[in-house]
Amino acid sequence: MITKEKAIEVIKSFPDEFSIEDLIDRMILLNKIEISLKQAEEGETYTTEQAKRIVKEWSGNSQSNS
Repeated sequence: MITKEKAIEVIKSFPDEFSIEDLIDRMILLNKIEISLKQAEEGETYTTEQAKRIVKEWSGNSQSNS
């Protein structure tokens, strides 16, 4: 979740006219970054080897389901 202050900062960084889609895209990106930083701080990360194993499992499952 982002703070109201961060949302206001994002809006202030935009030009005087912008599309709502651009604003929504930027807010979603900011929210994902905030979530990722929180997960990293809390140790909710994977090692490279764990990530490789997960990707290998995903790719193996998609091939067997085709």
